[in-house]
Amino acid sequence: MDFTAEPFYLSFKLAFITTLLLFILSIPLIYFIYFYSGKGRPVWKAIVSLPLVLPPTVLGYYLLILFNPEGWVGRMSDQLFGLRLVFSFPGLVIGSLIFSLPFMINPILSALENLPHTYREAAYTLGKSHWNTLQHVLLPNIKPSILVGLVMTFAHTIGEFGVILMIGGNIPGETRVASIAIYNEVEMLHYENANRYALVLLLFSFAVLIIVYLYQNRRSQGVI
Repeated sequence: MDFTAEPFYLSFKLAFITTLLLFILSIPLIYFIYFYSGKGRPVWKAIVSLPLVLPPTVLGYYLLILFNPEGWVGRMSDQLFGLRLVFSFPGLVIGSLIFSLPFMINPILSALENLPHTYREAAYTLGKSHWNTLQHVLLPNIKPSILVGLVMTFAHTIGEFGVILMIGGNIPGETRVASIAIYNEVEMLHYENANRYALVLLLFSFAVLIIVYLYQNRRSQGVI
């Protein structure tokens, strides 16, 4: 098989959609966890962070059980929307949303928790609600952490393998992203192509980290 850019296109497409949707969906979840004062708060934080410590194949296995046509999620998706989740790009998106969730939420939530309480107190004295306080006072003061969450979510989705292989398989033009293409080329003993795919991902990952650290360094020096 010849080296092709199609897996990279699918990888970047998946990463872009995942990052965009996660940013939108994570804000209400961040709001809930940040302002939640009950004893169950550590439990919610543990649930969000679970994909960080859970082996990708374990998470992928349970998603495969849920997404297959016999599972309740897969059956409901098929009946209501005519959408098959296993071995399809939409299934990859949903799996990536779950697996990359902590990479979006944790940097933002950590930054919020480290902000001085005076920010919230000042907003409350002005009659701001919790939601308005988060939207107009707190989030604008943690822009670097939001950027880190966006960048790390995008980069993590680009490099994901285990979950994608379990629920998406290796379908050209549909689920064969760059990480799966490397696995596929190695399986067929096409090491030259595997090296090309791997090198591109290596350079991309390194560039992402350089950009993040340069931004943080410049910000700490007051340049930006």
